[in-house]
Amino acid sequence: MTGTPDIGWFLEGGARAAESIRSILGKNGIDIGQTRALLDFGCGCVARHWQRLQGEVHGCDFNRRLVRWCRRRLRFGRFEVNALRPPLPYPDRRFDLVYALSVFTHLPEDLQGPWMDELGRVLAPGGHLILSVHGQRYVDELSPAERARFEEGRLVVRQEGLAGTNVCGAYHPFEYVRQTLARAFTLVGFLPEGAHGNPRQDLVLLRR
Repeated sequence: MTGTPDIGWFLEGGARAAESIRSILGKNGIDIGQTRALLDFGCGCVARHWQRLQGEVHGCDFNRRLVRWCRRRLRFGRFEVNALRPPLPYPDRRFDLVYALSVFTHLPEDLQGPWMDELGRVLAPGGHLILSVHGQRYVDELSPAERARFEEGRLVVRQEGLAGTNVCGAYHPFEYVRQTLARAFTLVGFLPEGAHGNPRQDLVLLRR
């Protein structure tokens, strides 16, 4: 998730990300301590902060090395490998909370819809999904043509052939998040640049 070998930032970024999750939930009257089971989709530096939760902690990732690390180091959780495309190895309605920080930021459009459907499948009715996305704050990094597309409310994706890596970059206008990404969910909260463990990314809270 961090995109850097800096161990200090791995630790600090994970702590900030965990606090961002607690914050957006708390602002909407949701206590993570009451979560029966949560899923860290794209697991790593955040899951380590849930050791004291009473509910189950699960994580999955496309990167087998990250899953091996979690299995060795975070014995309180359960971690699985997933493919680049759905499905996930979990039954329907398994989780009360799923979060995907800096995951949809690295997926092309043809993968984003299927993954949103799959995360909806494993969420219990009334469960919550938290996403981080590259939003308005990243507009200056786009080319004129990309910026025009973004300002039309359309998704911008770079290096689609390298899906799932940090080289692939996806940029989400708010209207795209609201109308397309969240089409099967209720949009509960939106915090521009609110993903403090992923600086400058927007934080989105959805309800199933």
